[in-house]
Amino acid sequence: MSDMSGISIAALALETGIGKDTLRIWERRYGFPQPVRDAKGERLYPPEQVAQLRDVRRLLDQGMRPGQVFSLSPDERSERACPPTPEGDDPGLLQLLRRHDEAALREELRMRLAREGIARFVTDAVSPMLVAIGNAWVRGEIEIFEEHLYSEQLQSVLHEAMGQLPAPGSAPKILLATLPGEPHGLGLLLAQAMLRLEGAACIPLGTQTPESQVLAAAEAYGADVVALSYSENFGAVPMRGTVRRMRAALPEAVALWCGGGGAGHLKRPPAGVSRIASLDALKEELLRWRTARSMQPA
Repeated sequence: MSDMSGISIAALALETGIGKDTLRIWERRYGFPQPVRDAKGERLYPPEQVAQLRDVRRLLDQGMRPGQVFSLSPDERSERACPPTPEGDDPGLLQLLRRHDEAALREELRMRLAREGIARFVTDAVSPMLVAIGNAWVRGEIEIFEEHLYSEQLQSVLHEAMGQLPAPGSAPKILLATLPGEPHGLGLLLAQAMLRLEGAACIPLGTQTPESQVLAAAEAYGADVVALSYSENFGAVPMRGTVRRMRAALPEAVALWCGGGGAGHLKRPPAGVSRIASLDALKEELLRWRTARSMQPA
């Protein structure tokens, strides 16, 4: 619900893409956001704080740490989150979004993918498009639903492209998931596309899969690798905790790969855990796995 004082924490989470737990942690740790309380004692967030949190999310997406972001003043955050010059914008893509023509948007993405090929589209084209969408969202030029529309069409086009690839021809069998608290799944899909191009068998479980269910699926499918994705917003302490638990619970022979912006929290990954810094690094890790497997006794 919302009123003249602001919007609820649930609405704020939907508006900014920042989880409710994260918002509460920031409130305690950094003193922002600073909600007011309604008659029932529920948090309400004024419009100016919603706008500031958009800047915060954009800076996190650019790779800054929360501590760095909140050390800046609101004006500094705004300036860094949205430079005055719209460098990196994609006018054609933004125009299609604002026209609300999902069929035309999907066709444009198909054409770009066909022109680039899956590998270059994933590694070189998707990131600039995401930057353009993010810049437009921060400037208030597109709405959350338009950003979601873009994401859904992008995922649809990638699924179509993967459906045309030959059946997987070689190991490993890779389980892909995010754990509870991590709702962002686009990174998983991009990783899946790259792995499928390399002939790996992928088992996507999607987002926010309970740890017990990831473990059960790994056993049921005989997975060789469990690949988890963490965004920058996933806290460092809980992230390390999930990695330690998953590594301890998985059989020694099953590799654990961790990727996404939040994987940087693993400064020194435990034994049996690989930190994947980029999609190119994912391909290299796959090659290392296959090389190590080929050297094992038959």
